[in-house]
Amino acid sequence: MRVSVVGTGYVGLVSGVCLAAKGHDVICVDVDREKVELINAGTPPIYEEGLEALMAATVGTRLRASTDLEGAVRDTELTLIAVGTPFVGDEIDLTFVKSATTQIGTALREKPGFHTVAVKSTVVPGTTDSVVLPALESSSGKRVGRELGLGMNPEFLREGAAVQDFMNPDRIVLGGVDDRTTDVLEELYSVFSEASIVRTNPRTAEMIKYAANSLLATMISFSNEIANLSAALGGIDVVDVMKGVHLDHRLQPILDNGERIVPKFTSYVEAGCGFGGSCFPKDVRALIAHGKRQQLPMSLLSSVIEVNESQPMEIVRLLVKHLKSLSGKRVLVLGLAFKPGTNDMRESPAIPVINQLVKDGAVVAAYDPIAQPEAEEVFEDGQVSYQSDLGKAIEGVDAVVLMTMWEEFQALPELLQRVDDQPVVIDGRRMLDKHSVARYDGIGL
Repeated sequence: MRVSVVGTGYVGLVSGVCLAAKGHDVICVDVDREKVELINAGTPPIYEEGLEALMAATVGTRLRASTDLEGAVRDTELTLIAVGTPFVGDEIDLTFVKSATTQIGTALREKPGFHTVAVKSTVVPGTTDSVVLPALESSSGKRVGRELGLGMNPEFLREGAAVQDFMNPDRIVLGGVDDRTTDVLEELYSVFSEASIVRTNPRTAEMIKYAANSLLATMISFSNEIANLSAALGGIDVVDVMKGVHLDHRLQPILDNGERIVPKFTSYVEAGCGFGGSCFPKDVRALIAHGKRQQLPMSLLSSVIEVNESQPMEIVRLLVKHLKSLSGKRVLVLGLAFKPGTNDMRESPAIPVINQLVKDGAVVAAYDPIAQPEAEEVFEDGQVSYQSDLGKAIEGVDAVVLMTMWEEFQALPELLQRVDDQPVVIDGRRMLDKHSVARYDGIGL
């Protein structure tokens, strides 16, 4: 199929590149000329594992980028809207969605034949029907269900594993206003023969996306609340607690041959210093606000956000427990991105931790394999000194705080054996063996 993708952020670029890799002809559209030039040169404007290799294989053949939205829409049969929907105040900002829809409609005004538009941006239930549809019909002069197809096709991509997730989907949700639209979307994804497909309407598709993210966020906050209680009671390790919980056969099924299936989610929702990124915090807050507009208090999800917002301060509490005063103490923060595999720092738990350390007078150093440039945009000059060598970074510090589960941090115990004065290690992700370092503490211990 000939596909245009409007927006080249994490969702838009990964979707466009992967669809091209699967054999479709794709035009990625963005207003940022610099990003367009980078894409056409085969250089990813974002860090995502596996993306550069796929771009090298598709740019110039099945993939190109352009600033000409109208031309891209005219040259394709299906357009995906993948622009940002930031959460502002008490609702998501649909400015980019509305603008993209209007421009797409304008391009379609004089285009003959049937054209399908699908929203991939995360939008609250009802947006495709009540916002996108009228804007598309008004700007195009055409009718949805007659000359136009309209659908909602949410993404389920994890930053850091987005390429893998797109190329090996566990589900594909197709929310069309009619069967013709859904048939077009199903044809687009027919190259993914192993995936389970859900055919539904746009509102349900929109809710599936929010419900999926909210469930995972809820599980994380649940684990963190249990972790905090375990630490307060003493003599309990939340790692053992959650291991015992997850061994329930309903969570880890046992096959007839005795083999146990261990779903990946059981490690994904372990206790830690909180969730961040561009999805979970924004999506849960958006659903809370959307519910309250329907006179529903959304008490459970409100608590999920409350637990998550306070969780990074557990790291500071543990530091104070061991160091008494943080003033003048040298603290090394390992990991700045909100998760491994990405340079995204949006709502990273490292941000409030570092801000509090600076406020309390600590001397803060930080190391992240790829997110330093992004961190330099977040923190003021002089607040943080950035390190480029993990082995050297741990020398002479009073404490090491582990905030992101980068694989290379597994080498920390071995590196610390070479250090004379052992710092206290605060494991915000419980990724290290608690017996592997001389002075260890962590969330839920």
